[in-house]
Amino acid sequence: MRTFKVAAEGQVTLTAELLEHLGVQPGDRLVANTLPNGSIELRAAPKGKISDTFGLLHAKRKGPPLSIEEMNEIIDAAWAGER
Repeated sequence: MRTFKVAAEGQVTLTAELLEHLGVQPGDRLVANTLPNGSIELRAAPKGKISDTFGLLHAKRKGPPLSIEEMNEIIDAAWAGER
């Protein structure tokens, strides 16, 4: 466990080791989630824009779109380790 000192401005400096573990570099963003037990979860913010993913799956699949029922069957099989 590491301890950090809070500066007068309310800032905390993370070590290079922690930043490397999170996979972040100068200029990247972090996301902090407050948890009910008083803890904070800190992780790297997603990079890129949501619009970068539009059409991503469309190009990988040939044929008509799957129905909700077909998607649910595939998901169930994956959770069961069959896929």
